[in-house]
Amino acid sequence: MKRLSLLVLFFSIAFMIFFMLPPFLNQKFGLYPLMRAADVFDVFTPLVLLPLYWLLFKLGGKDHPTIRESLFFMVFTGFWALGQGMHLAANSIGHVLEGMEGTDINTLGHFYDEVLSHYLWHFGVAGLSATIIYRQWRHPLADDNTSTGLSILAGIIYGFTYFALIIEGATAPLGVPFTILAVLFMAIFARKYIRHEPVIFFLFIGYVFALLLFIGWGIYWQGLPEFSEVGIVD
Repeated sequence: MKRLSLLVLFFSIAFMIFFMLPPFLNQKFGLYPLMRAADVFDVFTPLVLLPLYWLLFKLGGKDHPTIRESLFFMVFTGFWALGQGMHLAANSIGHVLEGMEGTDINTLGHFYDEVLSHYLWHFGVAGLSATIIYRQWRHPLADDNTSTGLSILAGIIYGFTYFALIIEGATAPLGVPFTILAVLFMAIFARKYIRHEPVIFFLFIGYVFALLLFIGWGIYWQGLPEFSEVGIVD
């Protein structure tokens, strides 16, 4: 259980790094200047995060995953990888389309980059979380050795990153309802496992924290604008 608590902390840190660092890596990539450093860094995003998702899924339950659970995991992994790859390519190409606003190619690229890819990707994020929560709920480890401190820290990191992901990705119509449903499900149906199952506890803390951030952001701005819309990031 201590190993699983360390895993959720490592996952949350990696989740934060791979989702929040690329916007700050705007310099051109020396070996191929048409690309930026962020594009190269983002190539490794699924190669690191998807195996970590699998470890949470695999180790988060007492029994081996069922065929149904594994199929759901693979389908949501497909959405995650499809959205991430589409975003990576469209965003990278979009940098060389600057000054072509209003053209069909720029409009299509923007749709792939800022709309379709975000919704596919974030649907995968939500779906993988739901699958992992469901698996630990159905196959609890039933051990009292959960490291509460590590799970709380991991949850706060994950919750903030998820909040930033949904806000700047402009996918609040997907991300906010999922957050509410996830919190309600764990609070109602999985409440007896929250303190004893590290993955459920970590995700419960994460989504509660994200929900509080959504509420605070919505009240302050009277809506859910992107960070770039209010001048926090370029």
